[in-house]
Amino acid sequence: MKREALLSHLTDSGCCLEREGASHSIWKNPSTGEIQAVPRHREVKKFTARSICRKLAIPVLKGA
Repeated sequence: MKREALLSHLTDSGCCLEREGASHSIWKNPSTGEIQAVPRHREVKKFTARSICRKLAIPVLKGA
């Protein structure tokens, strides 16, 4: 799955970019306070994308 599609889904679901790390971007769901790292690769594995969505308490992206 393309990283840009995942980031778009995170933004549409109400999550926001907390900060940039060395090799990951840190995203936060303000409604729950959950924080999750998103790897900076062009392609993110489907399993990883599903896990990020679950940990941020947002709906799992279709195709992931």
